[in-house]
Amino acid sequence: LGKGEQITEGSDIAIIATGLMVNEARLATEQLAAEGIHARVINIHTIKPLDEELIVAAAKETGKVVTVEEHSVIGGLGSAVCDALAEKCPVPVKKIGVQDVFGESGPAAALLAKYKLDGEGVYEQVKEFCK
Repeated sequence: LGKGEQITEGSDIAIIATGLMVNEARLATEQLAAEGIHARVINIHTIKPLDEELIVAAAKETGKVVTVEEHSVIGGLGSAVCDALAEKCPVPVKKIGVQDVFGESGPAAALLAKYKLDGEGVYEQVKEFCK
């Protein structure tokens, strides 16, 4: 409880994900590597307590952080990571998730693709953030 896990090595950017999005982030790192972007994926399976030590270390080592979650970016993993980093290691952060819109129902794979939360969508957003 309260301990994250580093899934992949990477020195260019840290992708901090939770739940289903950990695998999508891992898939995105394969495409990013082909572009010369070496992304570290961290699985944060508990937001409270948050593994601030792991997150801060990753931010210090990479200089950029992306959070990936399969729900609203407001008040979730991205917000918790931003709060921790604002105090201990301010770096650029991009929150990938459902932006401030009303939820909808549908096939899970289609919704992930629509909100760019599948591996391809995460790849595109991280690549753009790295520019």
